[in-house]
Amino acid sequence: MYLPKHFEEQRIEVLHALIEAYPLATLITHNDYGLNANHIPLQLKTTLGLGLLQGHIARANPVLADLDKPVQRLAVFQGPQMYISPSWYATKQQTGKVVPTWNYCAVHVYGQIRLIDDKNWLHGHLTEFTRDKESGLPEPWSLADAPTDFIDRIIQHIIGFEMTITRLQGKWKVSQNQPPENRKSIIEGLSQSGLAEAQTMAKIIENYQN
Repeated sequence: MYLPKHFEEQRIEVLHALIEAYPLATLITHNDYGLNANHIPLQLKTTLGLGLLQGHIARANPVLADLDKPVQRLAVFQGPQMYISPSWYATKQQTGKVVPTWNYCAVHVYGQIRLIDDKNWLHGHLTEFTRDKESGLPEPWSLADAPTDFIDRIIQHIIGFEMTITRLQGKWKVSQNQPPENRKSIIEGLSQSGLAEAQTMAKIIENYQN
């Protein structure tokens, strides 16, 4: 992706945090017919190197044939994003030379995928993933709440995979290229919005002020 130096985020812990907070990835693959994109929630493991992504797909998904090849894949994680109005720029009153833009945070993950056709692995993966996502809910659900034969039938229709991360790219386009007075006024404009996404972006811009 196009990545100007002032928008680049290299800290592994920051990139990992976005993946964990926004786990729905766009998995991009390629075959003889062109590009394919699938939207798949992935679980991050941070115990080895740059990390490991685990997930599963339906056996009926045609992408399965693409994944069973030792080539590099790309998973894109999209984090907070927000439209930035030129009306918020302090310099609008001074020069009028302002235009809208879009702020966003994204992580691109590169690596090779290994398919895992193992019932026990899938059961463990689903148990851990749902436990993580259900934590904090008033009545958390677990695989044990469903009949064993029902879960077994579900598992028969999916296949697991792991993606060993070989490269990470992080882009935090959060107004770093603006003068301090514009960053301050953008934060104020976002903070006055009732949108939760706007509040999140305001905090991110504040954290990235020079």
